[in-house]
Amino acid sequence: MNYILKDENAVYYECGFSCDNEIFLKLENDAFFFTDARYLVEAKEFIKNAQVVLMDRRDPFKAVRECIRKSRIKSLVYNPAEWSVVEYDNLSSKLSINFKKSLNFSQKKRVIKSDLELDILRKAATLGANAFDNFAKYVCKNGLGLSEKRLFNEAENIFKNYGELELSFAPIVAFDENSAKPHALPSDKILKKDMLLLLDAGVKYKRYCSDRTRTANADENMVLDKNAKFKDALKQKVYDTVLRAQEASIKKARAGVKASQIDRAGREVIEKAGFGKYFIHSTGHGVGLDIHELPVIGARSKDVIEENMVFTIEPGIYLPNRFGVRIEDTVIAKSNRVEVIG
Repeated sequence: MNYILKDENAVYYECGFSCDNEIFLKLENDAFFFTDARYLVEAKEFIKNAQVVLMDRRDPFKAVRECIRKSRIKSLVYNPAEWSVVEYDNLSSKLSINFKKSLNFSQKKRVIKSDLELDILRKAATLGANAFDNFAKYVCKNGLGLSEKRLFNEAENIFKNYGELELSFAPIVAFDENSAKPHALPSDKILKKDMLLLLDAGVKYKRYCSDRTRTANADENMVLDKNAKFKDALKQKVYDTVLRAQEASIKKARAGVKASQIDRAGREVIEKAGFGKYFIHSTGHGVGLDIHELPVIGARSKDVIEENMVFTIEPGIYLPNRFGVRIEDTVIAKSNRVEVIG
């Protein structure tokens, strides 16, 4: 297959290097990495199995078009989600070949993780879990009386290990009412004893992401595990329901099962407890070089789980203006179970 890539993670998967201005071109048995002079030295040092080609600053796609013309190919596959209209027109309007749309074909290509990728993802998960422990210790010692914004900043520092790691995404740190928003932005709300605290965060290790969510009762003994205890009866009921839902989905998940069945297993628990309308997102998503990859673990998903797919299981209940609970782990699919990596 002849194809062209622009997304950084998709390109990295192909050749071991990427940057914010690059094109990867695969033509039959040849591969080309196009970039500008700023990245040329590093590209030549790190690129695997591809020829590095310098871009023209005045027309970044000129060298790409010339390469395509010389190859005499008749068609080229591309992911329309990677290209702006201007970029696509600049490239395609001056070439008389057939451009074939294939949405997310790179993610489909890398949905089954290799043994090396799985080891890297396990390490990322371990580093992320350690950061959860360190954040909990910080909250126990210093957190009461601080705002979401302040603890958001502390979470960023802790998860980055003060410059040693990159984040999978901006952490979500939310208290009580704000935790009822699945992707809450940090506010000026102050953390007080026995408030509900939700933390959703992850780190990157060798570019691969971790992803985890924990919900806990904020006090001087807070631990971000799955054994949270709340003084408020409704919070405890909701928490226990979400935990049972996650356990049901984890029990259901394995190679050969439909992703929609994994979603159904947890959703039924939440519905039977009377909170069905408050579970407002899918049960999970793939994790790898991107924080959101394939498969989709949702009610409408057509995906079937295969061995060594990696994805999250993260049911939640969100009671508007009151609080929300989400519990999330990343798992690796095996033939008769999933391996929970954190």
